[in-house]
Amino acid sequence: MTVAKPSSPRRPRGSQAKIVVVHPRPAPLRLVIQIPCYNEEETLPETLAALPRDIPGVDKIEVQIINDGSTDRTVEVARALGVDHIVDVPVNKGLSHAFMAGLENALAKGADIIVNLDADNQYNANDIPRLIAPILERRAEFVIGDRPITTIAHFSYLKRLLQLLGSAVVRMASQTTVRDAPSGFRAISRDAALRLNSFDSYTYTLETIVQSGLSGIRIVSVPIGVNGETRPSRLIRSIPQYIWRSSKSILRTALVYAPGKFLFRLSLPLLIAGLILIGRWLWLTIDGTDRSHVPSLVAAAGMLLTAVMLWVAAITGEQMAINRRLLQDIQYRLRKAALPPRVELDDAGDDEQP
Repeated sequence: MTVAKPSSPRRPRGSQAKIVVVHPRPAPLRLVIQIPCYNEEETLPETLAALPRDIPGVDKIEVQIINDGSTDRTVEVARALGVDHIVDVPVNKGLSHAFMAGLENALAKGADIIVNLDADNQYNANDIPRLIAPILERRAEFVIGDRPITTIAHFSYLKRLLQLLGSAVVRMASQTTVRDAPSGFRAISRDAALRLNSFDSYTYTLETIVQSGLSGIRIVSVPIGVNGETRPSRLIRSIPQYIWRSSKSILRTALVYAPGKFLFRLSLPLLIAGLILIGRWLWLTIDGTDRSHVPSLVAAAGMLLTAVMLWVAAITGEQMAINRRLLQDIQYRLRKAALPPRVELDDAGDDEQP
């Protein structure tokens, strides 16, 4: 017995199959504004009141404070003002630690963009849409707010000069175009935040720029406005201390992320000076001088030997840098895999321990 196969339904003649492409609904874009705090009960209300409540292109804005071991009523004030997340560091560990603890918690809460600003309300919060625009437009992953340094009234002439010179040094070290390196008003994409590290206990501002520039993270600056001074800076307690600690941070970061270039450039002055001394000795010897000029030869030999040692260190450093990049990539993947599923927009915030 023959069993007839069921026939498939025929399409009308002349008709064409329609292919319907269903695009997945884009995930809601979440912005977390984080504010590191250390005894900021007086300035925090004004800072929070200035934050925008709605930004075009952003579905949800959440506010997070990082309480860096405050001994006043900073946490109570933040709760009373309705912040979404409080990251509590039991003991004061410094601005850099607070910044990184905030990034970690913001990522865990599903942040797509993280904006960092100071609690003393020195930055104009109305510029947050301008700050995150390059990230929304996919032109950058890391955005630094560029203050009008030369026109800030409460900056002394010396402080303005040091800010400009310091930013120029950071531009050279990081190979970026950042105009205001010490600025704490910055926006960071989710992917860039997963890649950032900060090992300096003093400040994160300079180190993260050098790291980003030398690690291929796209970083740009945008002009921003500032408000009047509400309290003296706690980071710059003395100009010599700030110069010393900032210089150490820049040099250490450049040595970690670009050891070959840094050490090779460091050897160039020694190489040139040594060759000049040898050339001088040869010239004098051929000219028939009566003196042996042994000190010049000894100095030249010392300089050239030091230059060669720096070259060896540069080669070794580049080999270590390759391993560092591999480890950094592994760290990025582990951080990304450790993140919980994206949090829905109606989830409430809560207090977090770092």
